[in-house]
Amino acid sequence: MKLKQLFTDDDAVSPVIGVILMVAITVILAAVIATFVLGLGESVSSTAPQANFQEDYSETNDTDDFSVDPNESLNTGNLTVTHTGGDKISADNLYMTGSSEDTQDRRSWSSAISNTHVTAGTSVNYAVNTGDTVRVIWSDDSEGTSAELSKWTGPDA
Repeated sequence: MKLKQLFTDDDAVSPVIGVILMVAITVILAAVIATFVLGLGESVSSTAPQANFQEDYSETNDTDDFSVDPNESLNTGNLTVTHTGGDKISADNLYMTGSSEDTQDRRSWSSAISNTHVTAGTSVNYAVNTGDTVRVIWSDDSEGTSAELSKWTGPDA
């Protein structure tokens, strides 16, 4: 037996590599087709928008943009929440929560502003007390997802 010829004989290498490549291509192709056919690519949920908000508290007791009468509430001031930058957000998906008026209720920005979208520079006034914690919440009810975009804690909270 010629030992040198055994190490230099590579006749079987090409067919083995070819079979491995064909199997790999078939598996990848089957996975791509299955993804489209079964609709798995459509199940990716939407992500929360990236936006910045600024909160400014004042002790004025005016009616807020959500029609809360300050004379009939426990609120002692107004919180002005301004969208300062980031993604444009549908007003129907943006909510305020946490006023001492009703801590369980969330108030939609669509009821407080005339625009359908919240962009940089858009602001709302929200009646609050110094002990409140107010959150700006983005919620997509169709997919059941939500995220807290901003949080203001009153000085007495």
